[in-house]
Amino acid sequence: MSPLDPQTRDLVRIAAAIAGANEQITREVMQQASQTAEATSVDEVILQSYLFSGFPRALNAARTWRAVSSQLAPAGDDSANARHANDWERRGEKTCARVYGQSYKLLRENVRALHPALDSWMITDGYGKVLSRPELDLRRRELCIVAACAASGQQRQLHSHFHGALNSGSNAAELDAVLESISDLVDARDLATYRTLLSRVISRRQSSPGGDFA
Repeated sequence: MSPLDPQTRDLVRIAAAIAGANEQITREVMQQASQTAEATSVDEVILQSYLFSGFPRALNAARTWRAVSSQLAPAGDDSANARHANDWERRGEKTCARVYGQSYKLLRENVRALHPALDSWMITDGYGKVLSRPELDLRRRELCIVAACAASGQQRQLHSHFHGALNSGSNAAELDAVLESISDLVDARDLATYRTLLSRVISRRQSSPGGDFA
């Protein structure tokens, strides 16, 4: 039996399809999930997909989900209003620190060295405005990010978010189950590489807790 509950499995499959599959496959994955997945949770996975897959895929995914689920979008979303920007920054720092643990300060330094704007957007937009939304818990958000990174071939970010998922309350069995649940959406050779990477992450965390971020 999978350590993932059926709804979480649906969510990670949707995240992977948005990130790496074509529109037809994404529609099929969403159609399969539409009978069991909570609509609000699917909305959150779609919303956060713009961070990892870009606006075009997020928009297409939202359009597909509205069609297959017959669920209307909410009439409004005050939490997305820019007047909450100060709260986004505060929440973003807290959420990012939880995900990255002991590597949080190093992450901020490394991203700031790439460009200060990327550091600011990562915290305020990424971890604050989007990933701190209360409609979906951080544990499942991170599992969905793992699925998206795997499906899109972003191995460096996958490495980091293996750690992030573990820091957010998941365990090794759940992460392995995420990879298994998207095995039809990811190239078999890539999947073998990701399983090896996960084994390395688990091993190094056991010998040096909190370390080994990419």
